[in-house]
Amino acid sequence: MGFTISKRFADAATSKSGKGGGYLNPSKLADGGSVKFHIVSDEPLEFWECWIESPDGQLKPLRFLDDPTPEDIEAELGGYSRRMNRDGNGVEPAKPAMAFTVFNLDTETIQVCQFSQKLLIAELTSIVQDEDTSDLTQFDLKLSRQGLMLDTKYSLRPVPTKTGTHKKGLAALAAAEADGYDITRLIQGGNPFSAE
Repeated sequence: MGFTISKRFADAATSKSGKGGGYLNPSKLADGGSVKFHIVSDEPLEFWECWIESPDGQLKPLRFLDDPTPEDIEAELGGYSRRMNRDGNGVEPAKPAMAFTVFNLDTETIQVCQFSQKLLIAELTSIVQDEDTSDLTQFDLKLSRQGLMLDTKYSLRPVPTKTGTHKKGLAALAAAEADGYDITRLIQGGNPFSAE
């Protein structure tokens, strides 16, 4: 029997579209790229996020369960400083964001998906508030990206799910949780897939 690598694994390992690994990051999708996923979280983890920078330029997010005051942020800086806004005339404000657990349909893996883009948060809110698409056990979501840098546009659309997808996603989530997966570690800057 010869040594073979499955197409699914090879696609995930060599993907440049942001679909591989433990995170499904909208900004990592290629221009014109898309990904389908199934939400397996009961609810999103909602927080405020701001980015800080080390003296050598390393970026790190700070996350808060409530909208932080400047003093709250200052207390968490350590040796870091607040990142400047695009105009360079002030610091970036803390922005609302959400993260939730998804079953990536391409890689058939559990991933963390975070939306900090206002448009994506608004589109997801619209989908779950619409009585025709509010039951996310019956729908997958297709996330698409067009453009680059400041001209980037995202879209999020519900698509009918295949029979068994929800059950398969819940089984994958249960296996991840048995291995220690906990999305709430994001708040303290931890890795949801590892307690270390």
